[in-house]
Amino acid sequence: MTVIPYKWTIERYHRGIEAGIFGDESLELLQGDIVIMPPEREPHAYYNSEIGDYLRGLLGDRAKIREAHPITLNNNSEPVPDIAIVKPLGTIYRHRHPSAEDIFWLIEISNTTISQDLNKKKLMYAEAGIKEYWVINLNQLELIVFSSLEKKEYNSIKTYTSGTVSPCVFSDVNIPVKYLINP
Repeated sequence: MTVIPYKWTIERYHRGIEAGIFGDESLELLQGDIVIMPPEREPHAYYNSEIGDYLRGLLGDRAKIREAHPITLNNNSEPVPDIAIVKPLGTIYRHRHPSAEDIFWLIEISNTTISQDLNKKKLMYAEAGIKEYWVINLNQLELIVFSSLEKKEYNSIKTYTSGTVSPCVFSDVNIPVKYLINP
């Protein structure tokens, strides 16, 4: 007997949420699979909050900073990135989550989820057309930047432990790496 897992569509996932079948679980939909998100511990919450506030101050009204809110991707995925830097579209987000076309770049802050963030999520984000993806590795105190998206793959992977980094879409903005890895 072969076991075939049930694959959720975004529409069915939303109906399940509306029906309350998931209770108060923190979940995300990753390529049709419902994944329970690990509890957020103090260091992760601190980094998320500090970096989100810093980016808000730095980017002003050029972008909307969304912390731990879903995005909807075309590959039956509705992940909850730690920080999504998106177009400031105002009330449009009252009716839908940001999609790949709305996203400037994504940031995941990783300690216990580092393997998933560097593998499954990286591939999923590339496949969906997210142009730039950053992983803050709390275990190694480093920033890993994935960019130069071509044919659903990131062609540039750079690791930083110091210096400054500029997001592709805001090349005039210089962000000190030390602030991201040790705010």
